[in-house]
Amino acid sequence: MIGLITGQVRYLMAPTACIMTSSGVGYDIELPLPSFCQLQLEQQASIWTHFHVREDAQLLYGFIDRKERDVFRQLIKINGVGAKMALAMLSAMSAAELKMHVAQDSETALTRIPGIGKKTAQRLLIELKDKLKNIEVDDSHLESDIQPVTVTHEGSIIAEVEGALISLGYKEKEAQQAIKAAKSNGDVFADTQSLLKATLQKLSGF
Repeated sequence: MIGLITGQVRYLMAPTACIMTSSGVGYDIELPLPSFCQLQLEQQASIWTHFHVREDAQLLYGFIDRKERDVFRQLIKINGVGAKMALAMLSAMSAAELKMHVAQDSETALTRIPGIGKKTAQRLLIELKDKLKNIEVDDSHLESDIQPVTVTHEGSIIAEVEGALISLGYKEKEAQQAIKAAKSNGDVFADTQSLLKATLQKLSGF
């Protein structure tokens, strides 16, 4: 079981990062978007990982916060929730926000996540109550103060955010409309994280 990888960030293409360890091995790791946006090229990073084996692939999912990985592992235990859906959930909201919405029986919040309909949301609320109650997450702030990945070209920022959203289940048109809505006030976003955060807020309706 590969549980923790530390190394240099050699490649970033949302939501996948390649981490090169000191032994010279590079690992492709797929991360929730908030974790992905904390990584910077050529910088050192430590990522808690979940090794996922399918009939046709062996995949690594990664998380900056170990507790977030614990939540991910609880999510994929639920019937009908695969790794992709769990990753989409933790991209749309933090582990603390998910725990809060479950505690508040907020069906609406869950149905805003791509791939989750009303029936699935109702089942998640029931099954997650017991699974999440013993996992301590940092809920001291629900507005995350994450250091952004700096990107200087606005077109690259938009392409990065759009590609990341599509890979997590949002339709191309839906992603484009959300990006347009996030920029509708004339705001200029200097980095991927700030546009991503604004776009996710538009998609979630919060």
